[in-house]
Amino acid sequence: MYRFENDIYLWAIVGVLPLILIVFLFLQNWRKRKLRQFGNEEVVKRLMPNVSKTLPVVKFVLYGLAMISLLIGLANLQFGTKVEEVKREGIDLMIALDVSNSMLAEDLSPNRLERSKRAIYQLIQKLHNDRLGIIFFAGDAYVQLPITTDYSSAKLFLETIGTDIVPTQGTSIGAAINLAMESFDFENGTSKSIIVITDGENHEPGTKVAAGNALSENVTVHTIGMGSEKGGPIPVYKNGAQIDFRKDNQGNTVVTKLNETMLKEVASYGGGSYVRASNANAGLGIIMEEIDKMEKKEFGSKSFKDYEDRFQIFLIIAFILIVIEYFISNRRTSKLDGVNLFEKKMN
Repeated sequence: MYRFENDIYLWAIVGVLPLILIVFLFLQNWRKRKLRQFGNEEVVKRLMPNVSKTLPVVKFVLYGLAMISLLIGLANLQFGTKVEEVKREGIDLMIALDVSNSMLAEDLSPNRLERSKRAIYQLIQKLHNDRLGIIFFAGDAYVQLPITTDYSSAKLFLETIGTDIVPTQGTSIGAAINLAMESFDFENGTSKSIIVITDGENHEPGTKVAAGNALSENVTVHTIGMGSEKGGPIPVYKNGAQIDFRKDNQGNTVVTKLNETMLKEVASYGGGSYVRASNANAGLGIIMEEIDKMEKKEFGSKSFKDYEDRFQIFLIIAFILIVIEYFISNRRTSKLDGVNLFEKKMN
């Protein structure tokens, strides 16, 4: 098992490398323009036979690799060395997230789905001993993350969720609740709860029955409504850019609205609470206050207790690469001095 202690530095790689490349290309272009000011390019090259075209590129590659190694070192790669079973006291929580196309509506900022994901991320930040699982659903339901105490994995999997990961559209809340029930381990005796995050539009039959069945197994079902009663159009994207809004068969723009009545009924059948999200409050905090009142029981989970740092390896690599880059000259070596590709043979 491995992890990065400061993974924010990994994101810096994405920003640093393009910046280095831009600076390098700018300097190369500036150098060429300055050389052209001296006269004919071929003549200038013959006057500077020791100047290498390849070595500056080699130096740039070495410098770039050194920066990557340095940033990985700062992120501090760690390897787990000892597995122990840790006793925890908490509950089992399964979050079911709607990923149907209607969740792209922008009546919540930036849209319903992204607002939901941000709220879940904030929830994960606050969890300590509870076990968490994530399900996504549209026309059918799928387990994205089996129930676990690995919050880092939960954050990672959350980032991959989008409306394009489901083959069929719809809002099968009942299927999501049933799948959550199948994912629970009822033998461990912990309190259990399901949070359904959806706009509730175009829901399929069986939702209330599924919530009632969950309550009969002592699993409460809470619902969070994403959207507004006024609703909003559903953007259509192509190659990351919005090109239109979704339309019906008559060519009219589809407006998706929050089905608040249905979500209140589902929460009632499931013995839970309903909260409507807003731009200021996604509602998870209110739901978690209810969940925190549930009885917490002890359970065991295996986790890596001891981690060893490996940042030294990458810092050494970065140092070696920088030293090599420093001692490489932009001029060709003496072995290449006799080579002149531009020399014209005399008849």
